[in-house]
Amino acid sequence: MPAFRTDAFIDGAFQPAASGERFATENPATGRALAEIAAGDADDIDGAVRAARRAFDDGRWSRLAPAERKLTLLRFADLLEANLEELALLDSLEAGKPITDCRETDLPETIKTFRWYAEAADKLYDSIAPTGQDALGLIVREPIGVVGAVLPWNFPIMMAAWKAAPALAAGNSMVIKPAELTSLSTIRMAELAAEAGIPDGVLNVVPGLGETAGQALGRHMDVDVLSFTGSTEVGRLFLRYSSESNLKRIVLECGGKSPQIVMADASDLDSVAEQVVIAGFANMGENCTCGSRLIVHRDVRDALLDRVVAKTAEWIVGDPQDSATRIGPMIERPHLDKVMGYIELGREEGARVVTGGNRALPESGGYFVAPTVFDDVRNDMRIAREEIFGPIISTIPFDSPEEAIELANATSYGLHASIYTRDVDTAIKTARAIRAGTVSINGYSEGDITTPFGGYKESGFGGRDKGLEAFDQYTEKKTIWFTVG
Repeated sequence: MPAFRTDAFIDGAFQPAASGERFATENPATGRALAEIAAGDADDIDGAVRAARRAFDDGRWSRLAPAERKLTLLRFADLLEANLEELALLDSLEAGKPITDCRETDLPETIKTFRWYAEAADKLYDSIAPTGQDALGLIVREPIGVVGAVLPWNFPIMMAAWKAAPALAAGNSMVIKPAELTSLSTIRMAELAAEAGIPDGVLNVVPGLGETAGQALGRHMDVDVLSFTGSTEVGRLFLRYSSESNLKRIVLECGGKSPQIVMADASDLDSVAEQVVIAGFANMGENCTCGSRLIVHRDVRDALLDRVVAKTAEWIVGDPQDSATRIGPMIERPHLDKVMGYIELGREEGARVVTGGNRALPESGGYFVAPTVFDDVRNDMRIAREEIFGPIISTIPFDSPEEAIELANATSYGLHASIYTRDVDTAIKTARAIRAGTVSINGYSEGDITTPFGGYKESGFGGRDKGLEAFDQYTEKKTIWFTVG
């Protein structure tokens, strides 16, 4: 068991909260406490922002040549890789994530993210305007300054990487507020960043509650941009905080209610069923792109549901430290109660549970839910409209491609969608008609680090994670105009 780092990391050093307050973090697989974390508040956020601003203004990182930042970030990625097992264990313990997922997906993706943005740092070119002979117009990209990031609890270290890697590669300083339920890996990440040579004050981590530390970061007058991943409800608060403070740029990646559209001509229903359950149950359904709405043509609904039920049986619910486990616990007791409440609501609304529908492993003390599939769901039911963030799939039939598109778009969200069809024209037409930031064809995927990630409608606002597009939100563009005599 690693020794937990539990204090804030500010200006290159660990320090307790200024108030001395701490809060408990627990293992959701057992319901038992893991550690007491420093409860940062407005004073700690202010200290971290001041450190970040000093570091930015004196140029210790912001004015380094991009090639120098690249080498430091590559060393950082190497340290993350050297400590992969420890970091995977921290996320598994605190978030209840299956250790196999952390070890084989989250940490490799985190490391890849830092390496990719490190390599991109010295490959972004500025431009020259097409002027006449009497002028020279330079259009240059500059780091924006101090970046605030407020993280979700479902992918703790990977979401930290999605925000920190492009922000740091661009030359900014950062203050990160991890989710109070999952602070440990982000705190440790900051320590490794310092070991890699990222200067003091450039990467700061302040754990704390959303209503204190998170709000303070959102309202701080010296934060230039704030990137948030989490619920749409909290995302609205950050827009308010910006409007009431310094009009800082706000980047939101919020909720989802992602459709999985299975056309009548979908080939290999066994393969489709496998992808459907991955989309619905991966990370316990605690995933913004969770494929929670299975919109399936009536002609293949029964055949597909039989296969989905069979595939669901392969998803073992159990101890996250067991390599055979595919579904760990819900993140905390209130969230367990919320998910179980939606299962009961679905029954009350008239939907039919075809598998699951119950709490699992109550004797463990943990917060486990059996993977659940509903049939006979209407798109106006709450289980089909509201984000549940649990391992629940709602099956909704359709009779024509036009109806499938209408059902898919009848949501306030627009983060992700999947389409299954053998017909290329149908795939392209449907993908273009779906109002979502990412649409995958014949498989569940969010793309990779090269593709931008974000949402339409209430799923996103102000920018994108991943891809070269992520640099846009962490940089400013400046015109420098020369008059040529």
